[in-house]
Amino acid sequence: MPPVLPSLVLALNGGSSSLKAGLYDAADPPRKLVAVTVERIGLPGEAPDHAHALGRVVAALEPFGGLAALGAVGHRIVHGGDFDGPRRIDDAVLAELGRLASLDPAHLPAEIALVRAVTARAPAVPQVACFDTAFHRTMPRVARLFALPHELAARGIRRYGFHGLSYAFLARALASVVGEERARGRVVLAHLGSGSSLCALSDGKSVETTMGFTPTGGVPMGTRSGDLDPGVLVHILRSTRMNVDELDDLLNRRAGLAGLSGGSPDMRDLLAREATDPRAADAVAVFCHGVKKAIGALTAVLGGVDALVFSAGIGERSAVVRARIVQGLGHLGLDLDTEANERHASVISTPPSPCTVVVLRTDEESMIVEETRRTLRGTP
Repeated sequence: MPPVLPSLVLALNGGSSSLKAGLYDAADPPRKLVAVTVERIGLPGEAPDHAHALGRVVAALEPFGGLAALGAVGHRIVHGGDFDGPRRIDDAVLAELGRLASLDPAHLPAEIALVRAVTARAPAVPQVACFDTAFHRTMPRVARLFALPHELAARGIRRYGFHGLSYAFLARALASVVGEERARGRVVLAHLGSGSSLCALSDGKSVETTMGFTPTGGVPMGTRSGDLDPGVLVHILRSTRMNVDELDDLLNRRAGLAGLSGGSPDMRDLLAREATDPRAADAVAVFCHGVKKAIGALTAVLGGVDALVFSAGIGERSAVVRARIVQGLGHLGLDLDTEANERHASVISTPPSPCTVVVLRTDEESMIVEETRRTLRGTP
């Protein structure tokens, strides 16, 4: 048996049809040694499921002694219910995740399968669950409740929020750009990618976010609808023969930018087509309008905004989208420096601007590593 290397931690970030993995030397800060991405899981010619996708990750670990030689494996778990922080995975945690699977059928079953696949290959390696929802446990009660009968809240139907690992990383990294005082002020974080959400921070803690019960809610996304009038869903079910699974497929895989544009969920494609394709133009406009509206709402919750952060694929890479979102928000103190924005500088607002606008690269995997190390050491 290869020697255990306690300094090596594998971070697994399982999506509904993808798996991103990073092997880290758990220094401070963690140093990435290997990166593996498996996409299109479940499609013909690709990995049939996440357990098979793990095999590709394991192959990349062979120069380091394989999976069994690692000190730990950390998992991004999208929906953690009432878990308020990372947990070492044991039978009780697995049982609770199984109970929560009905709240997030798009992610949790695959994430549980990954945990079991790691256990089957390396039963002695400790595993840690790192929850996206835990970051938002600081939201006040008023932000967590839907306007529904209380017995439904008691059954878990309430607002949880997601992208917490990304927000935890950004909240900490922001201080190095704008200073500790501003970073702990009134901050809006915009994680804009295939999945998109925004979060309002006060004193570094989440007080409101756009996603709610599931990652489907909030602003429009690549293939997800974002918020809808609930009457739309009632009307669809009453007026068509669509069943619940078909409705889920519509809202999570055939809506958003893909639905509006008639095909592509990729913002790069849509920007290239918008001048000649009205549907692509609609998709871009609806996305930017939705994010702009969310910034206004979160600013109202905070009573003003000291810093706005753009992150994730669209937020980090699309100067055009950033400019369109910020346009017209001067009354909130946002004033974009066009040249800085176009070269993707870390600060893209003008120096006199009351609100500092920042572009930050997020790093969920390094947060998984940090939370895994901290959990296994028993550090709060």
